[in-house]
Amino acid sequence: MKRELKRQQTKKLLLDTTEMLIREKGCSKTTLNDIMERSELSKGAIFHYVKGKDELFALVLEASLEETNSRFFDAIQKKGKQFEAPMQEITNSLSMLTDSNNVTNRILVYLLGKSEQPAVNEVVQRFYEQAVRTSKQWIAVGQENEVISKDVNADKTAELFVLISYGFRMRTAITSNLFSFEISDFANFIVDMLKPKK
Repeated sequence: MKRELKRQQTKKLLLDTTEMLIREKGCSKTTLNDIMERSELSKGAIFHYVKGKDELFALVLEASLEETNSRFFDAIQKKGKQFEAPMQEITNSLSMLTDSNNVTNRILVYLLGKSEQPAVNEVVQRFYEQAVRTSKQWIAVGQENEVISKDVNADKTAELFVLISYGFRMRTAITSNLFSFEISDFANFIVDMLKPKK
């Protein structure tokens, strides 16, 4: 048990340090040496979790998705068969899609720019698939609890939501201009698609 706790603490330190450095320096300028110095972890300790910087960045992406997933399931446990609480957790997380300083947005754009490299392509693909799987899981749980219509196609709807979220991330990376389709529109779109019809 102590070993597992130590492993979790080390991983959290590694991810937190990486996020902090990306906020300060950006993805391109953050190096493994920076991460080692700031976290005081050895190269071997870091390589126990990842093979390199890009894989470490992917772990930060995955941890962010897992955190949102955890909040979603906590809301379900606390509120039972209600639509509003779990949906609120999802819609609350949407605002980060338009934050150009959000670490996950910065990492995703950085990794997409390097996706011709097979190892990077693999981690980007893994994150995309994880995001679709997680969205599908949310829909399926909502359907099981009868708070999302059984008529909703979980596969197509989950991927549609991920595709739109990627669009927001890309738009945020390339421009800060205001557009007619905003996060509130996306949140309303999600609710309209999923809420059971009376």
